[in-house]
Amino acid sequence: MSGVNDIRAGFLDYFVRNGHEAVASSPLVPRNDPTLMFTNAGMVQFKNVFTGLEKRPYSRAVTAQKCVRAGGKHNDLDNVGYTARHHTFFEMLGNFSFGDYFKERAIELAWNLVTREFGLPKDKLTATVYIDDDVAFDLWKKIAGLPESRIIRIAGSDNFWAMGDTGPCGPCSEIFYDHGDKIPGGPPGSPDADGDRFIEIWNLVFMQYEALPDGSRVDLPKASVDTGMGLERIAAVLQGTHDNYNIDLFRAIIQAIAELTKVSPDGPQKASHRVIADHLRASSFLIADGVLPSNEGRGYVLRRIMRRAMRHAELLGARDPLMWKLVPVLVREMGQAYPELRRAEALISETLKLEETRFRKTLERGLAILEDEAKALKQGDALKGDTAFTLYDTYGFPLDLTQDALRPRGISVDVAGFNAAMDKQREKARESWKGSGDAAAETVFFGLREKLGATEFLGYETESAEGVVTALLRDGKETAELKKGETGAVIVNQTPFYGESGGQVGDTGIMMADGVRFRVTDTQKKAGDLFVHLGTVEEGTLKAGLALQLDVDHARRGAIRANHSATHLLHEALRQILGDHVAQKGSLVAPDRLRFDFSHPKPMTAEEIEKVEDMANDFVTQNSEVTTRLMAIDDARASGARALFGEKYGDEVRVVAMGHTPSGAGGNTLGWSVELCGGTHVKRTGDIGLISVVSDSGVAAGVRRLEALTGRAARKAANATVQAAQQVAADLLRVTVADMPARITQLLDDRKKLERELAEARKKLAMGGGGRAGTDDSIRTVGDIKLLARAVSGIDIKDLKGLADEGKKQLGSGVVALVATSDDGKGSIVVGVTPDLVSRFSAVDLVRKASEVLGGKGGGGKPDMAQAGGPDGSKADAALKAIEAALRA
Repeated sequence: MSGVNDIRAGFLDYFVRNGHEAVASSPLVPRNDPTLMFTNAGMVQFKNVFTGLEKRPYSRAVTAQKCVRAGGKHNDLDNVGYTARHHTFFEMLGNFSFGDYFKERAIELAWNLVTREFGLPKDKLTATVYIDDDVAFDLWKKIAGLPESRIIRIAGSDNFWAMGDTGPCGPCSEIFYDHGDKIPGGPPGSPDADGDRFIEIWNLVFMQYEALPDGSRVDLPKASVDTGMGLERIAAVLQGTHDNYNIDLFRAIIQAIAELTKVSPDGPQKASHRVIADHLRASSFLIADGVLPSNEGRGYVLRRIMRRAMRHAELLGARDPLMWKLVPVLVREMGQAYPELRRAEALISETLKLEETRFRKTLERGLAILEDEAKALKQGDALKGDTAFTLYDTYGFPLDLTQDALRPRGISVDVAGFNAAMDKQREKARESWKGSGDAAAETVFFGLREKLGATEFLGYETESAEGVVTALLRDGKETAELKKGETGAVIVNQTPFYGESGGQVGDTGIMMADGVRFRVTDTQKKAGDLFVHLGTVEEGTLKAGLALQLDVDHARRGAIRANHSATHLLHEALRQILGDHVAQKGSLVAPDRLRFDFSHPKPMTAEEIEKVEDMANDFVTQNSEVTTRLMAIDDARASGARALFGEKYGDEVRVVAMGHTPSGAGGNTLGWSVELCGGTHVKRTGDIGLISVVSDSGVAAGVRRLEALTGRAARKAANATVQAAQQVAADLLRVTVADMPARITQLLDDRKKLERELAEARKKLAMGGGGRAGTDDSIRTVGDIKLLARAVSGIDIKDLKGLADEGKKQLGSGVVALVATSDDGKGSIVVGVTPDLVSRFSAVDLVRKASEVLGGKGGGGKPDMAQAGGPDGSKADAALKAIEAALRA
């Protein structure tokens, strides 16, 4: 059991056999401790269990925890590569007791593992205890049989652990391995303790006290155990070396570096091989856990790690990007234990390749400019701060890289001048912001962004985390606190809440601490990358500096993710069905629906909609993995990735790909749908469930809008439609759903027939029931002209001319005048003149006289038939009398 993977598995298996729950490693970005930049110890994920804030279904646990120490308090970056044991990334093996067993069982388990399971010789082992921990001292004598000379009492913080100034704390007990007198160094506690002979392989922390604000300590209600064993260190011991970089895991990576660079791994440039091997692990695991290189926060630390390794790759003579070529070796060595490496392999490779390509250009350009600017300087001189800032601001050359490049020549940098130039640039940016129209109303956020820095977004990897309140706002102004019932905005240092952008709506959820509860009703992005959480305090008082548990509304976010991924599939399906002219013109991704605007000159046919829907759902049922890559914007566009309408992109972009193109069908090698997108998405296309297009409409010239539902919402809408159809079929039509179309067609035909018959009946009634002209009292003789004048009801305006023609036939010779009143009180009149009388009377002249009475103006038609109207239908009889008077004139 000497291979790293065997040692890790053996450790976990041993404690599982002894009643411990095997718990997976937590991410490198702590979700339960916003004060930490990275997870740096095995106990971090159990912090709230130890303090009693969280309950777990087990009281014993064992983990292999991935850790990074490369920023803040624990920063080993500069030592990596030049010592035998310093790493930026390492694995911490640990077993934990949450109020279950304590010192005796912890020592017993540890001693049996290292001596029986791992087979280390007892005479090579030494234990330490805290100076006044007599209990642990006696237990080591009893359990291990160690002589008192090899149980060393150590005073001070090295052997007493505390979570902070207050909180759980307790004495430590460490196990050291003696590598032999051929290695310089002395036992712990001796003047030569810093040598490499005696190496700490395991630390047992006995958390038995709580530190109070006044400096005193009281016993915890339940004493606990927290242990840590560095996997790399114990592997070195078991593999017979005192150098961590000689263990099988590192040798495999270093050998791959040597093969690619043709440089011996054990020669003068040994340190460069080690730096690259170590930093490859740190970079890859950080990227897998959602950290991407940037100029701030965790992303900046990642970039420093990556660029340090890339600088050493250049020193080894690598002419092309190197680190990304090593990712398959790392995945082969560690992917089984940490499957997130396999899942993120493409993202890791793309990110490393992109960063190294850009870094090489930066390095080449910056060094050339720097050489030109510094050629007149001599040892002891300082490069102007303005020059250093120009290198940083214009050419992307970091200050620390400028300092490193000049250090061998004994030249420094005017850091004060650099900072002054930085402040000057910020002032210009601030003035530019103030003068930017509508944005001027939100200058408060620009100031906060400058003061607080960017918000670390954790939402790609998690929907729950902790964050520290960095600012509060009420009525658009910064405030010290928000009280119960007050509405305002909260800014935290890191958040899983997505800020509205790219068509995706902002997240909602809960922020809470002891006695404090803030309901987030919306999340917005301000000043570029400052996440602002809007909402109301439901309990307690919210103050700056408070650590909060941040929980996104999981169900709502899940629905949003599904709808966002569905827009990508619909976009590609539309392009394939309608043509390459299709381009996104806008979108809305909400929890209950999605809306997608696209360029297309005409409405879609039912067949086209069905084809688009079918194609998109084929990729849903394919259930392929949704992958994300970080790429240079030009490379992303060259790969065929589609940009989202209205989105602003930087030099580096996230590329989201989903769906496998059928073999031999060509297309984009990254996936079927490939888009630039900063939103949140499902893990696999099958998580969308179903895509149901519900409408296609026009929103502007040449722009159509598709609306759709997914998953549960689509299923519920479909069920509601089926239930409504079943109810109508059974209760109203008395047929099956399958027979509904035929039955409805029959009913519509029957209705049309009845409407025709009713119209005919109304016409007959309007014309006197079909009686002869001589018996109709609406027919009178005016001079020598017969006049049929009648006000009719229940007749459509469009039928008046038809009735007038019938009246003319009924008269044989004469004039017909019919007035109809509509439901809104308006009047319409038609006048017809038989052919033999058009030389004497014009229907147009007669209808105009009637129209004037109805309040209208004019009228139109021909001498034998004219029509007009007016707003006052109540004067129908007066209008008819006006026509009669015109005939008498």
